[in-house]
Amino acid sequence: MTDAAQRILQLRAELDQHNYRYHVLDEPSIPDAEYDRLFHELKALEAQNPQLVTPDSPTQRVGSLALSAFGEVKHEVPMLSLGNAFEDSDLEDFDRRVREGLDLPAGDLFGSVEYSCEPKLDGLAVSLLYENGLLVRGATRGDGSTGEDISVNVRTIRNVPLKLQGEGWPQVLEVRGEVFMSKAGFEALNARQLEQGGKVFANPRNAAAGSLRQLDSKITASRPLEFCCYGIGRVQGDLPETHIGILHALKGWGMPISRELKLAKGAQACLDYYRDIGQRRTSLAYEIDGVVFKVNSLAQQRELGFRAREPRWAIAHKFPALEELTELLAVEFQVGRTGAVTPVARLKPVKVAGVTVSNATLHNMDEVARLGLMVGDTVVIRRAGDVIPQVVQVVSERRPNWSPEEREQRSVKVPEHCPVCGSAVERTQLVKRSKGKESFVEGSIYRCVGRLACGAQLKQAIIHFVSRRAMDIEGLGEKSVEQLVDEGLVNSPADLYALTFEQIVGLEGFAELSTNNLLEAIEQSRKPTLARFIYALGIPDVGEETAKLLARALGSLARIRQALPEVLTYLPDVGLEVAHEIHSFFADEHNQGVIGQLLKHGIELQEEGDLHPEFAASTTLAGFITKLNIAFIAATGAERLAAKFGSVQGIIDADWLDVRQVERLSERAAKSLRDYFDDPANAQHALAIENQLREFGMHWQSERKQLEGLPLAGQTWVLTGSLEVMSRDVAKDKLEALGAKVAGSVSAKTSCVVAGPGAGSKLAKANDLGVKVLDEDAFLAVLAGYGVAL
Repeated sequence: MTDAAQRILQLRAELDQHNYRYHVLDEPSIPDAEYDRLFHELKALEAQNPQLVTPDSPTQRVGSLALSAFGEVKHEVPMLSLGNAFEDSDLEDFDRRVREGLDLPAGDLFGSVEYSCEPKLDGLAVSLLYENGLLVRGATRGDGSTGEDISVNVRTIRNVPLKLQGEGWPQVLEVRGEVFMSKAGFEALNARQLEQGGKVFANPRNAAAGSLRQLDSKITASRPLEFCCYGIGRVQGDLPETHIGILHALKGWGMPISRELKLAKGAQACLDYYRDIGQRRTSLAYEIDGVVFKVNSLAQQRELGFRAREPRWAIAHKFPALEELTELLAVEFQVGRTGAVTPVARLKPVKVAGVTVSNATLHNMDEVARLGLMVGDTVVIRRAGDVIPQVVQVVSERRPNWSPEEREQRSVKVPEHCPVCGSAVERTQLVKRSKGKESFVEGSIYRCVGRLACGAQLKQAIIHFVSRRAMDIEGLGEKSVEQLVDEGLVNSPADLYALTFEQIVGLEGFAELSTNNLLEAIEQSRKPTLARFIYALGIPDVGEETAKLLARALGSLARIRQALPEVLTYLPDVGLEVAHEIHSFFADEHNQGVIGQLLKHGIELQEEGDLHPEFAASTTLAGFITKLNIAFIAATGAERLAAKFGSVQGIIDADWLDVRQVERLSERAAKSLRDYFDDPANAQHALAIENQLREFGMHWQSERKQLEGLPLAGQTWVLTGSLEVMSRDVAKDKLEALGAKVAGSVSAKTSCVVAGPGAGSKLAKANDLGVKVLDEDAFLAVLAGYGVAL
C-alpha cells in the first residue's frame, strides 16, 4: 500500500469518527478549523489519486448517519453542504468559476453576477415540509440523503409556523434552514443547567443540536431554540425566479429569514459585506462562523449545476477560526489585587480569529479540575471578539499514555506559597448564612494572605485606585505604578498624595512636563464624588453600580463605614454575603488606616449629604425581625410578632408563654425564637442593629421625610453610538441622577434610546421594537428641561 493510500484511509477513519461525534452525539472533540484542515488534506490527496476515491469517502457525502432512535426521512432533493472560502482570493476564484460557467465576460460591468449574502448561522440544518400550508414533517440533514424525523420536536420551536400565513404558497413546499440558539438563550440555559446539576453545553451550536434531538419533546420545548430559513428543497407550485425573491415570499408566509440578507453585485461587493458583518460579528445576538454567498438567479443556478457534494453556485466564506488546537506547555499562577491566585495557561502559540494566542485564562482550580487538565495536553482554545482566550476542553484521545508517575508530575497544583511575596496561599472559606445559622464551605478561589505586603496586590490595588472610573489620575499607567511601588515611593494609595516633584522626575519616562502634569492630575483627583471614592477603594464584590447605590442611599462615608451588614441589606440588590464583605472591609484595621491617611492628605469627598428618604423609609419592625434570619420565622410570623409586642425589646423580653400566645405561630417557631434570644450575643446584636437604624434616622419610629420622586424613576434608558457634547459615562451619570436605570441592551422594557453617530444594532433593535429614540440634541433638551447643567 502506498503512503498516499495509507494516509487516505487514516484520514477517512478520523473524519468519520469526527462526523459521528459532531452530527450524531453532538459532542465534537476538535474545532471546526481542525476538521476543515483534515477534510481539505483528504480532498487534495484524492484529487492527486483519483483511482483511490470511493463512494463512502467523506468527500462524497455530507454529515453522518441518522440516530436509530428517530425514524428515517429520505430527502427527495439532497441536502448538500457548501464549498468553503477561507481567503479573499478563494471567493474571487469562486466568482471567476461562476462567470466562466455562465460564459460571462471578465472585467466588464455586464459580467458581474448578482449574489445573495447572508450570515452562516452556527446551528443544525433542518428541513420543514409543508403540504397545503400545514407543517407535516421536520427532519435533520443527516448524511444529506437520509435524515432523522424530528417532527414532534420542531413543532415546539416558537418561530416555526405550524400553518403558513397568507396565500399563494405551493401545494408542497419544503423549507430549509438552521435551528440555532441565541447567545442570551445559551447563557440562560447553561445557568439553569448548572443550577439543576445538569449537563453544561460547550457552545450554542452544541446546545441547539442537543436540544433539537431529544427523544422527550418536552425537553426540547423548554429550550430557547430559534429557526431561520435559508432556502427550499422539494416544491410543487410556482415560486419567484431569484433566491432572494423566494426568501421574501417565505417571509410573507410567516417564515423567519435573516435580517442581514442583502443583494450584492460582483465579488468586491460580496467582500465588502463579509468585512462589514465580520466587524459586527460579536455584537450580533447569535453565533455565526461565516457568510454564505449564492448566485441569486435560479436560472443561473440550474445552468451551473452541482459537483458530487456541493452546488457550483454557492460558497461559504468562513471567518478566521474562533477555536483552535494547541499544546498546553505550562500552568503559571498570577496574583490579583484582592490576592486571588489564578491559574493561567501558557500555550504553544497558535493563531485564533486572526490573533496569535500564547496565554489563556483557566478561571480557577475548579475549572482546572473540571477540564481534567495536565501539562502537555492538546487543548481546544476559544477566542470570541476581544474576550480573553480560554481553554474549552482537553482532546483526551490525543493525550499520550503517560505512566502514573508522569501523570502526577503533569497534574496542575496550586502553589503553597505566593509566587510574588512568598506568603502562604490559602483556599477561601465561604460562609453560608441562613436562618440564624452559619456553615463554612470551601470556595473556588485561593488567596495570598500577604495583603498589601504583597507587591502584586499593592500594584493592582493602586492601578485600580487611579483608573479612569475610580479616582481618574491621568498619567499613572501600569508601568508607572510598578516603578513607584518598586522604588518604595508608594506603599498604599494614600502615598500618592505625598509624592513630590523630585521623587517623580527621576523615574523612567518622566521629564519635567510629564511630572508636573502628573502632580496636577493627582491634585485634581482630591475632590472625588463619594461613589467614585468607594469604588476606588477596591472593596471585594463592589463594582461601580453598588458603589453608586451605597453613596446615594447612605449619603456619607461615615455612615457607609459604620453600617452593619443587616442595615446594608436594606439596599436593593445587596445580599448578606456582599453586605458582610463591605462591613468586613471597613472593619479591617489596615483599611481604616489607609482611609484615614487619604482623608489626612486632603481628599475632600463631594456629593455627601443626608440619608436618601426612600432608603430611610424602607424599614419596619416586621422586616427587621425577618432580617435576623431566625429559623422558622418567615415574613408572616414576623408580622404577627411585631403586632403582638410592638418593639424589639418587647420581643427579646417575651417569655415562652407570651410567645405561644401569638396567633398561629407554631410551637417550633416559638421555640426557635426563644432559643435565638436566650443567647445574649444575639439579643445584643439585634439591639445594636436597632440602635444604628435609629442613629441613621431609619428606625420605623423615626420621622419620615417627604419622598420627592425623581423624574425618570422606574425608567430604563440605553446609550449607543458616540456623543459629542459629553461622554457616554457623563450622560449615564446624569440619567442616573434623574432616577433612570441605564442598561447595556435594548428590550421591550426599554423606555428610551439615545443614539449618537455610529449607532448600530441597538438602534436597529429599538426601531424594530418601537422604542422611543432621541438624537443627542433632543437628549440635551430633555436634560435641560429637568434643570440638569450640561
